[in-house]
Amino acid sequence: MKRFFTTLIMSIIIILLIAVLGILGYLVWQEIDGEAVANIAQNFVSTVTSLGKDEENLSTPGIIDTTSSELEATPTSGDVNYDNVVVDNYFYDQLEEPSKIIYRALEANKENMKSGTYQINLGNTFTDILSSANGESLLGDYYQSAVETFIYDNPDVFYLDVNKMYLNIETTTKRNDVSYNVFINSGNQANYLDEAYNSEAQINQAIAQLESVRNQIIAQAQGSAYNQIKYVHDYIVDNTSYDSTISNPDIYNIYGTLIRKSSVCEGYAKSFKYLMDALDIPCVIVIGEATNSSGESESHAWNYVMLNNIWYAIDTTWDDPVVIGGGRPSSSAKTRYFLRGANTFNADHFPNGQFTQSGKTYEYPVLSQIDYSR
Repeated sequence: MKRFFTTLIMSIIIILLIAVLGILGYLVWQEIDGEAVANIAQNFVSTVTSLGKDEENLSTPGIIDTTSSELEATPTSGDVNYDNVVVDNYFYDQLEEPSKIIYRALEANKENMKSGTYQINLGNTFTDILSSANGESLLGDYYQSAVETFIYDNPDVFYLDVNKMYLNIETTTKRNDVSYNVFINSGNQANYLDEAYNSEAQINQAIAQLESVRNQIIAQAQGSAYNQIKYVHDYIVDNTSYDSTISNPDIYNIYGTLIRKSSVCEGYAKSFKYLMDALDIPCVIVIGEATNSSGESESHAWNYVMLNNIWYAIDTTWDDPVVIGGGRPSSSAKTRYFLRGANTFNADHFPNGQFTQSGKTYEYPVLSQIDYSR
């Protein structure tokens, strides 16, 4: 009998040990399997939404569409911080903080973006936004505002084509946890460079040409702030032809204006700002509509510039009129839109505060009511 009870107790102990070991084994297997599931999700199931924000030229401003595509998941880049990037630009200051973060990321990677393929990581910075209702749409709006502001604050990034830049939102679910990895790249495009540029070496060569011309102009722009502004204005007017074909390369940027010597109003306005920035004279690009000499309304771009702490308007494009039958415009025609106040300038110029049709509405500097007078 004693042996029977001993055997029974030993059997119970063995069964209990087997049960405990089984439970422990199951828990270990579940953890290992959970990691495997996470990896599978990362490689095959993760949802990656690419919000391609198209910026059209001034003839057809606005966002054309938003594209979505399945891209292979990338390793999570974690909490990426761009707080050390200092930006002091007029339109940047009007952005909401999420847009400022994206803007600073672009600013920090100016040199890297010359490759056209460099991926800008934003990590899990926007987890709170993406966890909210309509989070992807909201972040897409922040992204649009950041990109368009960056482009118009920085005319020196002429080599980028924001139509080919995508904001990717990668969602990975592991058990009950959802994580978001955000990055900017070229999506399924070969690169996000303007079609006129196909390599970093070509971009650097173009930049060297621009800097050489800029330095020559700045060296000649001597004297008072007024003299500097006037010299730059006259240089652009005298050395640029308006491109009416709307088909040549670089007509919307500073390279077309300052090197190819041919552009449209956006190229004129960006070039004027590019040179004012080099002279440390506050200047912004203004987008809106204008009524031409035929009484027709057209999309247009011009500048506001600060002189003696007062803002005035300048339209270098319309100070470079096309003379029917050839010849050169009169001196008065070349300064009709130079340092004008609101009473004069706004008679045929109507700023709308938007760089793109559905984009953020910005506040422009308040113009002097009267024209500048020496």
